[in-house]
Amino acid sequence: MADARRTIWLVAGESSGDMYGAQLARALWQRSPELVLRGMGGHAMTQAGVDCFVDSTELGVVGIVEVLKSIRFFLKLLKSLEIKAMEERPDAVVLIDYPGFNLNLAQRLHRLGIPVVYYISPQIWAWRKGRIRRIVRDVDKMLCIFPFEPAVYANTPLDVTFVGHPLLEQLAPLRETPAQRDPNLVLLLPGSRRSELKAMLPFFIRTAAELHRRRPELTFVMPLPREGIQVFAKEQLTKLNAPDVPEIRLTVGDTRQWMRRASAGLAKSGTVTVEALILNLPLVVTYKVNWLTWRIGKLLVKLSSITIANLIAGKTVFEEYLQHDAVPEKLAPALLDILPEGRRRQQVEEDMRQCRERLGEKLNVSQNVADAVLACTAHGADKGGSIAASDVKSER
Repeated sequence: MADARRTIWLVAGESSGDMYGAQLARALWQRSPELVLRGMGGHAMTQAGVDCFVDSTELGVVGIVEVLKSIRFFLKLLKSLEIKAMEERPDAVVLIDYPGFNLNLAQRLHRLGIPVVYYISPQIWAWRKGRIRRIVRDVDKMLCIFPFEPAVYANTPLDVTFVGHPLLEQLAPLRETPAQRDPNLVLLLPGSRRSELKAMLPFFIRTAAELHRRRPELTFVMPLPREGIQVFAKEQLTKLNAPDVPEIRLTVGDTRQWMRRASAGLAKSGTVTVEALILNLPLVVTYKVNWLTWRIGKLLVKLSSITIANLIAGKTVFEEYLQHDAVPEKLAPALLDILPEGRRRQQVEEDMRQCRERLGEKLNVSQNVADAVLACTAHGADKGGSIAASDVKSER
């Protein structure tokens, strides 16, 4: 006798999506313990109890060349998931971030009449706005994690809900006790990839030297995600051989803990700035790439700021210094302004508090997502085509 329980697939392709998928799985089972949860994920989803028939641990491909080399593999994976979806007919599929892959999967699932929930909107508000048409066509429900995202879909028929940011729940345990901040400790967050460290370390180190020259009592910590990256960072620091560089402590795997101990930080733009916002660490944000990438990026991305806190607030919360402005002469004074007793410190702390509220600090994020997904399975119970696996044409 066939299993009559509802089946939901969760599909995540990167480590962050894997963690969000695990949070969602636990919330779904809280609501409906009888659910069958299967899909594509990594260690976090597997440990949460999801039956991951595709291991996504090594799917985080970065860079144009690397993506091109992997196209054949990803096309085969898309095809296998399409066939499996036809055979199993899940009641809904939740696609978590990973837009390069998941938007293609959404198209295939839509053709099969399987309800598609997209959790964490592709950043069409930043670039490639043309994707909005295919999103509206192929997605049944869009769950946004930033408060300014629903407006992007306002003139479309797509069902869109702001659910709050899942990092709020992930970081909640760290916020249960008051932070013990060292007023003289500055965090250096140059990135987590080798290419980022090569680009960022030189002016991060010069900025630390300039800060130390002005305030000799300041100390510096650079937390890194993996031991291999730590070794690479040490090699790069040795090659720089910059004069008057203060001691910089390198640590591994404890970035969030240091965010609760430092008083300010210098960070490369990215998700780390959202983590700092949630953990109440004032930042100066910076970014620098080669000139051609910068020129292309300027053509493609039309934003008033690249920092999420600034986009949420509609004003400057974390000061940005990008490309030619990413120099110690500008970065060091900006950091001094946000240290305790600095002229911007009090305002930045108040702005961060307001941003956290708008980001969904008072929302039960995973339960919001779970409720939306379960509602979609109910509404989609009578949907769905009858395409058989044998009807699918092979990829060319």
